Amino acid sequence: MKRVCVFCGANPGSNPAYVEAASALGAGIAERGLELVYGGGSVGMMGVVADAALAAGGRAIGVIPRGLATKELAHQGLTEQHIVANMHERKAMMSELADAFIALPGGFGTLEELFEVTTWAQLGIHRKPVAVLNIAGYYDALVAMIDTARDQEFIGDDYRQLLLDDNDGERLLKRLAEYQSPNLPTWMTFDET
Repeated sequence: MKRVCVFCGANPGSNPAYVEAASALGAGIAERGLELVYGGGSVGMMGVVADAALAAGGRAIGVIPRGLATKELAHQGLTEQHIVANMHERKAMMSELADAFIALPGGFGTLEELFEVTTWAQLGIHRKPVAVLNIAGYYDALVAMIDTARDQEFIGDDYRQLLLDDNDGERLLKRLAEYQSPNLPTWMTFDET
């Protein structure tokens, strides 16, 4: 694992614990000699995670659509900033650049990115670990819903293990580094998407 993609909000959220966790995660990524891949913004949780990675001596790689570059105030101090045409290109590039994915608290965009890379893992498009960093119970309801989908046989037991969850960033980074993808059927390859 060399690069970790972090999905997170362009807002800081209402609980200071979210910003604290984003800062600790960004620093933790850098301290492990890993590179951060993220949405390229300078505001909210995105700005916090990138600033923390950079302040800890790490590399931060942003991927932002042209149309959002000014609206999200594209981060000007990144190691690399890729400006792409649209959201589809953004997600594809972040997926290509990253070796693992973590979702911090965020809104619709964060959830959509999380579910897309989890679905790609289910289909066998990639075998990279996907996780939520469940700060202050933010993802409790989501994890419970996923477990309900498993219990109701919409998600198989083997596939449920594709989404890790933890409330400790340091422990989660360790789990991602040790992750072994379950031996599941490959339904598609990336070229077929």
